Amino acid sequence: MSAREKILDAYEALLIEEGERATSLNAIAAKAGVSKGGLLYHFPDKTTLIDGLLARLEQLAHKDLEAMAQAPEGPSNYYLRTSVYADSPLDRAYVAVSRLRQDAAAKVARAYEDIQGRWLQLIRTEVKSEAAARAILLLGDGLYYNAALASSETRAQNQALQKDLEALLEVADKLKTL
Repeated sequence: MSAREKILDAYEALLIEEGERATSLNAIAAKAGVSKGGLLYHFPDKTTLIDGLLARLEQLAHKDLEAMAQAPEGPSNYYLRTSVYADSPLDRAYVAVSRLRQDAAAKVARAYEDIQGRWLQLIRTEVKSEAAARAILLLGDGLYYNAALASSETRAQNQALQKDLEALLEVADKLKTL
């Protein structure tokens, strides 16, 4: 793993674990195991660090969108199944970026609107009604929101979520026909 990736991993972890206020350049460098000069070589300031994390999110979302477009079960079911927080690289980047609202609110909003718009566009390919497509998107958002807010212990033990997911997949199948 490159020093640049280690720095982004450290930044991401600090955002998730401790929030935006804990992400001083010194704290990020220490968590990444690099000198502050090494951090500054790759990211001269906080803005370029934020941009690096947003670029990582975009890259991961792009891969996810490709998988969603090619999913045998269809985009809607893929979207719902992957809306359960699994601590994947995309999950971690998505949650970390959500913690940047103070330092980069406009950039974060644009990134989320773009990603969510592309998810909705793929869902629309198999759903007749615009309202039904949006409902499926919101079902996934709700699953993700609830799973992401749960503690790691709760997520690991949450078998009820799997039952909820199966029921929501049935609802999504019905929504596709509206």
